[in-house]
Amino acid sequence: MKTVTFILAIVTLFMSCSKIEVNNDPIIGIWHNQVINETNKNNLAVDKEEWIFNDVYLGRFHGITDNKVTFSTDFKWTVKNGVYTISYPGTDLPEEQVTLETAQKETFLHDINGEKRAIRIE
Repeated sequence: MKTVTFILAIVTLFMSCSKIEVNNDPIIGIWHNQVINETNKNNLAVDKEEWIFNDVYLGRFHGITDNKVTFSTDFKWTVKNGVYTISYPGTDLPEEQVTLETAQKETFLHDINGEKRAIRIE
């Protein structure tokens, strides 16, 4: 009886495991923005911005000054109808909406006004 119960428990455990969904969204990866102004769109005094998007709809944002990370925070991202929404919970950084565009073998993120926001780093 113990053997039957054990086998049923193993079968139940195996059958209840769900398959992990693979996220291969084109935004996944590392994106950079070279800041031209004294402050960036998020009002941070940095030289470069870096977003690292992962496959579980999370990521990390870095503000870089003189090749050193001077600001770092986590972010969440969602996508709906080709528009990506990036939010920075627990910070004063505003939510951003961007779209992807590929041109001349490079992929860019553009804000909803069409301004180039970042370029994918291969």
